[in-house]
Amino acid sequence: MTKSEKFWDRTAASYDQEEKKDEQTYIQIIEKTKKYLKMSDIVLDFGCGTGLIANEIADQVKAIHAIDSSSKMIELAKKKAAARSIENIDYAHATLFDERYQGGSFDAILVFHVLHLLEDTHTVMQRINELLKPGGLIISVTPCMGEKRLTSTLLSLISKMGLVPTMRSFKSAELEDSIVSGGFDIVENECLRQNTQEYFIVAKKV
Repeated sequence: MTKSEKFWDRTAASYDQEEKKDEQTYIQIIEKTKKYLKMSDIVLDFGCGTGLIANEIADQVKAIHAIDSSSKMIELAKKKAAARSIENIDYAHATLFDERYQGGSFDAILVFHVLHLLEDTHTVMQRINELLKPGGLIISVTPCMGEKRLTSTLLSLISKMGLVPTMRSFKSAELEDSIVSGGFDIVENECLRQNTQEYFIVAKKV
């Protein structure tokens, strides 16, 4: 188990409570995401956490494959879906490179609060492109701490101390470039929160 997996396993129990401190942003993300989905869509939720978003959009699509590197997060997500009798989500402790996921399988891939945690963004973007059907969408939300020098420096120090996983301090232009270089055209790019510089980006596979 990696340090990152251990960290997210430890924080799984309190994850929802922490995230819902900014519940309005989550509501905004869910509503904006729904606008890009259809009832015939098969969706992959990469880094699904405890299912905060997947469970809310399940009734808007045909099926969701929701994956996370934290087994504890997946356990909680499954329990929450079962409590609401949601049957079209397959929660799995898996990676994006799991062989069960074949090329051209998905209409949309959700990547919420994940891209800044990746060691190799380029390889991941290539894999996302591969998994999407022609014209498929990547729908993402990513904090761009590179826009705030002091916050970026602080996060770097905390990461080096091992208190949080390693995080990349994107600038918004760098984030957009990393998505475009993966073979996508930007459809929408909006900053949702000025204080955390969270960017909601939708891009279409070229």
